[in-house]
Amino acid sequence: MKFSEIESAKWEELQPYLDTCLLPVTGMTGLESPAEATRALEDLRDIMDGIEIPFKGRVVTYPACHYTGEEEGHSIVEQLCASLKRTGFRYIIVVSVRLTNLAPPSADLVFAPAPTGEVPSAVQIGQEIRSMWTPATHV
Repeated sequence: MKFSEIESAKWEELQPYLDTCLLPVTGMTGLESPAEATRALEDLRDIMDGIEIPFKGRVVTYPACHYTGEEEGHSIVEQLCASLKRTGFRYIIVVSVRLTNLAPPSADLVFAPAPTGEVPSAVQIGQEIRSMWTPATHV
C-alpha cells in the first residue's frame, strides 16, 4: 500500500496491521544520463513490485529517496530508517538498486546489490520478509 493511499483519519486504525515500512532508495548521484536514470528506476520498480504486490495489506511504501549517492547514501538511509521507526513502524525494509554494502542499523531488512551487482531473487526476498515477521520460537 502506498503512503498516499492511507487517509489520515484511518491511519490510527490501520497502523497495527500496517507495521512494515518499505523504503525505496535509488541511490543516484545526478550524474546519470536519462537512460541510466530510467534504468535505475525500472530496476527499483521491479524489486518493489515483488514486495508490494504479495504483501499488500501489511507493508506501507514510502516515497523513494532518489539522490543519495554512494558516499552520503548510507548515513541518509540510516537517518530515514531511525525516523520511520520513531513514527511507529515496527519493521523497516530498505530496497536499493545502486547502493552496495548498505547496512543501516535501524533497518530490519536490506535488499541491495552485492558488490558483484547481483540482486536477491523474488523468492529469496519473500522468504526473508516472512522470516522477519515470524517470531522466533524457543525450545
